[in-house]
Amino acid sequence: MTERRVRVRFAPSPTGPLHIGGVRTALYNYLFARQHGGDFIFRIEDTDSNRFVPGAEEYIIESFQWLGLAFDEGVGVGGDHGPYRQSERRDIYKKYVQQLLDEGKAYMAFDTPEELEAKRNEIANFQYDATTRMQMRNSLALPKEEVDALLASGHQYVVRFLIEPGVEVHVNDLIRGNVVINSSVLDDKVLYKSADELPTYHLANIVDDHLMEVSHVIRGEEWLPSAPLHVLLYRAFGWEDTMPTFAHLPLLLKPEGNGKLSKRDGDRLGFPVFPLEWHDPKTGDISSGYREKDYLPEAVINFLALLGWNPGNDQEKMTLDEMIQLFDLSRCSKAGARFDYKKLVWFNHEYILSKDDAEIARLFEPMLRERGINEEFDRIVKVVSLMKGRVNFVHELWDTCCYFFEAPESYDEKSLKKWWKEPASTYVRELCDFIEQAPVFAGAEIEPLIMEWIASKEWGVGKVMNAFRVTLVGAAVGPHIFELTDFIGKEETLRRARCALEVLPAAI
Repeated sequence: MTERRVRVRFAPSPTGPLHIGGVRTALYNYLFARQHGGDFIFRIEDTDSNRFVPGAEEYIIESFQWLGLAFDEGVGVGGDHGPYRQSERRDIYKKYVQQLLDEGKAYMAFDTPEELEAKRNEIANFQYDATTRMQMRNSLALPKEEVDALLASGHQYVVRFLIEPGVEVHVNDLIRGNVVINSSVLDDKVLYKSADELPTYHLANIVDDHLMEVSHVIRGEEWLPSAPLHVLLYRAFGWEDTMPTFAHLPLLLKPEGNGKLSKRDGDRLGFPVFPLEWHDPKTGDISSGYREKDYLPEAVINFLALLGWNPGNDQEKMTLDEMIQLFDLSRCSKAGARFDYKKLVWFNHEYILSKDDAEIARLFEPMLRERGINEEFDRIVKVVSLMKGRVNFVHELWDTCCYFFEAPESYDEKSLKKWWKEPASTYVRELCDFIEQAPVFAGAEIEPLIMEWIASKEWGVGKVMNAFRVTLVGAAVGPHIFELTDFIGKEETLRRARCALEVLPAAI
């Protein structure tokens, strides 16, 4: 028997922004497909027309472009199994709905919302199934003449799947093993609605997975209760031989406390739960995104990969290629994965460190231009090389190293209190005179001369150089002082120091 080609899909609904949990699901599908030389399909499940949100599909596509996860076929890519939007596949689904009806594996139900609500009030924990279906208005309980009359009058109906009770349904899951559910706990799910001539998720999902030759369905744990129904649908169509293998991923849990991760957790603790900033077209609300918060996509991907999967070694920082090589669904946890957003900040710092200085400089450069600083790019790269190890985000570079580009306009009170004591002003004044008269200025050449001069004065090096640093930086922070003076040059060094002498008192 020929080994089946690995084909996986990510199939979001365009009902709003893409949750970070959905990104992780897509990532695991991507890693699995790449590792097995298979296909990664992008499908839009838009059968719920009432929940459609304009711009959501475009948002999802842009998110994956930013993350660097490329689809092999699907919406925006094309392929041999299209169309890939479910709303464009109506006629395909109708054929399979009719097949189930003709074979007696589904039936039409004419119950109104009011009738269903009345039955729920009448029967505690009401479920539309083998014990209640004959009490309802459907093609099983009504005479054929009445059914025909309802159809002729244009009465709206749904098609429900006929679940036979007492059947043990086995779901073979790559993460959870053999999951067994008795069909008696399942209800007769709605598969199709005549009102909009669209199937529900359950039918469209099965038909599409079959026709698109999906070999593995890797999705979140929240879909596990649907798996038995999907197995029964595959059987009803006679597609057991092409049934995909399931893998249900663990939930993403709150950073603290119990329950799954929600947008409220992000709002409360100050981190995004969406890859990109989202502007709600209905409410006008704006939700933060990882891109706009200055996270690097590689850091987000690396962090998400380890939420529920263990590579089998102690390695944390991995390239996408390394993840592909190591990925194994059998090493995914059944238990939920806590969303440690502080760990993501650590990952972002690590990726800033590992990136080429010029790449970080290109990200930093627009922030300088916005402030009217038109520094040469090579000089920006030099500053980045000195300072990137001190930040977790690229935007933090400005606050960390603005003094490379602008003289201080104020002086840190704590630094002054510690270092601007009598005779600090004398130290700086005489040091300026020494620098001005020195035959050299480059740090490697002038540093030993200054150290020798301080020793001859019998002054403490720390007292002199920290007082000098405060005049150049505005605080007792920054890189090695001669790296700064080399960058800003002799004229600017002396100008800043002497300006400070004019505005600062002799001692604090």
